[in-house]
Amino acid sequence: MVINTNIAAESSASLLATSSANLAKSIQRLSSGSKIISPQDDAAGLAVSIQFDAQSARISAASNNIGNAVSFTQTQDGFLQQVGNALNRMSELAVSAQDTTKTDSNRALYNGEFQQLGSYITNVASKDFNGVSLFDTAAKSVTIDSEAAQWSMAVVNLGVSAYTTATGSNIATSSAAPTALTAVKAAITQLASDRANIGANLARLNYTSDQLSVQKTNIDAANSAIKNVDVAQESTNFARLSILVQSGTAMLAQANAMPQTVLKLL
Repeated sequence: MVINTNIAAESSASLLATSSANLAKSIQRLSSGSKIISPQDDAAGLAVSIQFDAQSARISAASNNIGNAVSFTQTQDGFLQQVGNALNRMSELAVSAQDTTKTDSNRALYNGEFQQLGSYITNVASKDFNGVSLFDTAAKSVTIDSEAAQWSMAVVNLGVSAYTTATGSNIATSSAAPTALTAVKAAITQLASDRANIGANLARLNYTSDQLSVQKTNIDAANSAIKNVDVAQESTNFARLSILVQSGTAMLAQANAMPQTVLKLL
């Protein structure tokens, strides 16, 4: 038996230090909810998790862009619904103005309303959404995924001749009314096409939004498997380590007491 070197105590102390460090890490995992406390815990997993985090954030940004594009398109359609109502009334007035029992004085009254409705349509053509024109020739591109792929929405332009010819017409005379009616009917046909394009835009945007939602859910699930702690499993590990620390402390005390048996030999 030796006194100067207590191998049992040194071994117990080393094992106790390891158990204590593991217990501290288990506590950190449970308190943080993450099983990667430092890069050394899972270097490759941390690298993948960082990329997943970035991609998930980009998908969220793309989803926000699509949501704004949906609002933009719905605003367009809201205005076009009212333009459609105005054109319907203009066509009705154009037909009424062709009544042979009406005088030009009567037609002047019809024309007054006709001109006001045309002015309303012209005014709608200048409306914007957060400073972006709702109805012009510029294509509106939308970011549709995390890699910044772009998709251009179908253009809706209230400045095309089908609309401007109708709004520039009049029904002040029996000869002008049929021409005005033809122009308004052409504008209604153009409006039908524009609203169909808006419907197609909305369908594409909604499908893309659903796709991004599914993609983000799956990426977050994969990321969770890498970095999020399994509380049930870690709680079991914590209980095991707690017992090891307690028993290691007790055994270190016993190992430190072992040299005292030398006194019995003296």
